[in-house]
Amino acid sequence: MARRGQVCAVVLKWPANSFFPQPLLTTMSRTLFVTTALPYANGSFHIGHIMEYIQADIWVRSMRMAGHTVHFVGADDAHGAPIMLKAEKEGITPQALVARYAAERPQYLNGFHIRFDHWHSTDSAENIALSHDIYRALKAQNLIETRSVEQFYDPVKGMFLADRYIKGECPKCHAKDQYGDSCEVCGAVYAPTELINPYSALTGATPVLKSSDHFFFKLSDPRCVEFLQEWTTGSNAAGIKHLQPEMLAKTREWLGGEDGEAKLGDWDISRDAPYFGIEIPDAPGKYFYVWLDAPVGYLASLKSYCEVKGLDFDALLDPNGTTEQVHFIGKDIVYFHALFWPAMLKFAGRKTPDAVNVHGFITVSGEKMSKSRGTGISPLRYLEVGMNAEWMRYYIAAKLNARVEDMDFNPEDFIARVNSDLVGKYVNIASRAASFITKHFDGVLGYSGDTAALAAEYAQQAESIRADFEAREYNRAIREIMAYADRINQAFDTAQPWVLAKGLATADDAQKAALQDICSRSLAGFKALSVMLAPVLPQLAERVAQELFGADAPFTWADASVLPQRIAPFKHLMQRVEPQMLEDLFEPPAAPVVVPGGEPIAETISIDDFARVDLRIAQIVNCEHVEGSTKLLRLTLDVGEGRHRNVFSGIKSAYKPEDLIGKLTVMVANLAPRKMKFGISEGMVLAASHAEESVDAGIYVLEPFPGAKPGMRVR
Repeated sequence: MARRGQVCAVVLKWPANSFFPQPLLTTMSRTLFVTTALPYANGSFHIGHIMEYIQADIWVRSMRMAGHTVHFVGADDAHGAPIMLKAEKEGITPQALVARYAAERPQYLNGFHIRFDHWHSTDSAENIALSHDIYRALKAQNLIETRSVEQFYDPVKGMFLADRYIKGECPKCHAKDQYGDSCEVCGAVYAPTELINPYSALTGATPVLKSSDHFFFKLSDPRCVEFLQEWTTGSNAAGIKHLQPEMLAKTREWLGGEDGEAKLGDWDISRDAPYFGIEIPDAPGKYFYVWLDAPVGYLASLKSYCEVKGLDFDALLDPNGTTEQVHFIGKDIVYFHALFWPAMLKFAGRKTPDAVNVHGFITVSGEKMSKSRGTGISPLRYLEVGMNAEWMRYYIAAKLNARVEDMDFNPEDFIARVNSDLVGKYVNIASRAASFITKHFDGVLGYSGDTAALAAEYAQQAESIRADFEAREYNRAIREIMAYADRINQAFDTAQPWVLAKGLATADDAQKAALQDICSRSLAGFKALSVMLAPVLPQLAERVAQELFGADAPFTWADASVLPQRIAPFKHLMQRVEPQMLEDLFEPPAAPVVVPGGEPIAETISIDDFARVDLRIAQIVNCEHVEGSTKLLRLTLDVGEGRHRNVFSGIKSAYKPEDLIGKLTVMVANLAPRKMKFGISEGMVLAASHAEESVDAGIYVLEPFPGAKPGMRVR
């Protein structure tokens, strides 16, 4: 039964030579408002952002292919102390800093075929107005309370300090330079006031305790607790749970059981000036904490989009309406989205989320992403080395499911999956079958036997894949697609069209029909597979639709069951992944871009910044080529530790291994170990070069004066 305000839509499509009056795809028209987490606008996108956007983009494309209306919006999270302080350090306004990173967004989103309908900013007129409205509504519900809070204050900077800006000695293990909330050495958790000899990370000044009035959202109010007990365990109108089982279990820890005592504390939603954010109404010098106005940015972006498109924003998000509100987020921000956000919306009289889809993190070869350890993937670097964006989209889809699990990027597995699945199985179907149809039948397809059953089979398979995508079981969908590709290839090989094609000029009609039929069925199967892969490989699917099958519009799910009648000559669709590409992805270029007249001096650092870098004299006790690498040498170094270190260095173009053995050099000894394709690199050897290799430029390993000994520190 259709819900109020919905329309039942039945899409009828039959093959041209089929006469059975049966719909191949039945859908219910839905309207969806979809967002991803807003990226914090003080840095560039990393591969974790891209993974989340690809996950959401695949889901959105699949829903649109089913005929649903989807409003997919994003925005920059543009407020908070980190942005304010970084801009101040660079001598620019926070708005200028945000604009700089905002200007980068299109190359990432377009580069990976991620198609948002609208991109906005939390530092916008719409977000200010909506944040004020929500705050006033919560206040009218008696859910805002003012309390005096005592916290550390930097007398030099003239501002209250968040935990991240307070450092000192751990009260448990006495490790130095630990943050104000937890110790990175022993793992202890504590209050900033428990630190020994605390100091401001901004100025080095000793902070003082100072009181200030703060505003709190009373999340512990029985009304909020009762609502959250209901919402976290509830479902949307389609019967889909608001939260995944893992996230529901996590909220039980925060909320307690159905009859248990709630553990929720009230939420401090204010910050004192100076602060880059939205000023609280009727409270001069007080600003909304960034986590209040950041999710409101979802609504602000949609409102801006509605204004552009002439849509009724209030009607679209009517709490009693039928629009479904769906959020894709990472597991590190569940607390805000599963508790604060629904409660804010509910008691402000606004629509609450229908689903919060949480994903895990992305790791590289089993390790947490770290640029310093060589386990980070730069999205732009990926594109710069010539890697196909749709390889990454496919690999991410092949790894993701509806559970809150981390996904691992493994270079060898990446190469195998793309080359075997996409090239060896999927594209291989068209490249083999199309040549016979073009050569012997002038591009005309012809089928023998029951085409109605064939079309119905494709429709059934496509519906199974569509359901997998809607359920976010992407890896299951990919497995089913590739299993279907295997069956098509096996049928093709069993029929041996290359045998049927021999002597075709003098062959009887049955032999010609058999050849045309097996090739036509293979190409019809390839078209159906292309429809199934369209949410994952949108650019390739569009090429297939237009260039091979002559379609004038992108594929919809119903197109899977429409048997093609003619093809154009086959064009190359996808190249294989070369191992060198992965090596280039993880190995930084030996020589960056040159600046005429020399490379400019980097930005100023403090003596404390320099002191953190531990430079040591090292002796090169052995040096050898790295098999499979065109850039690296493997150095075995003695740093006076009683053991040897293994270091990979991109200096192969400048040195022969035998020329370096026995030499002294300088290395960064406290650099985090970096897991590379060829092993672990335990430091970095220093070398001089121009920013880009040229005829008269080279790489020069630093060599100290005679008399220096391994282990000596360079100061």
